[in-house]
Amino acid sequence: MKILLTEQQIAEKVRHLGAQLSDDYGGKNPVLIGCLKGCVVFLADLMRVITVPHAIDFVRTSTYGKGQVSSGAVRADLFDVDIRGRHAVVVEDIVDTGLTLGYLTEALTKQEPLSLKVCALLVKPGAYRAPVTIDYKGFDIPDDFVVGYGLDWGERYRHLPYVAVVDEQDD
Repeated sequence: MKILLTEQQIAEKVRHLGAQLSDDYGGKNPVLIGCLKGCVVFLADLMRVITVPHAIDFVRTSTYGKGQVSSGAVRADLFDVDIRGRHAVVVEDIVDTGLTLGYLTEALTKQEPLSLKVCALLVKPGAYRAPVTIDYKGFDIPDDFVVGYGLDWGERYRHLPYVAVVDEQDD
């Protein structure tokens, strides 16, 4: 495994994103919608540095089965998320193909929120297969399979405090 982003780099970026969100959402009480499971670490850190009142909720989306290859088919569970008449920010750990995010934002837009923005820690612009807009972006990364800071490979490595590139011998 090769470390791509250190714990310190991530912490600094999270503080920066939190400051941006705090500036943009003062007096608006946004709902942060975390995309399970990978967002948990990022969302927990992000919500602690946002200085304005906000709520949280969760959705579960995926295009991955077991392993590291995307199936391309989006699976989503919006649970009981209701953002009608609210400002909402989708919080993603990683945007890879854009398929999941595109599907999710389309579904959430149907609820008629006052605004809907996206905050993603990691973005793989070279892997996009669907047009997506990232309003608050942490890092552009290469099109490698990464783990750590909530991201997993077969439910392993989520606990790592950094983001690392997986190579085949890590399995």
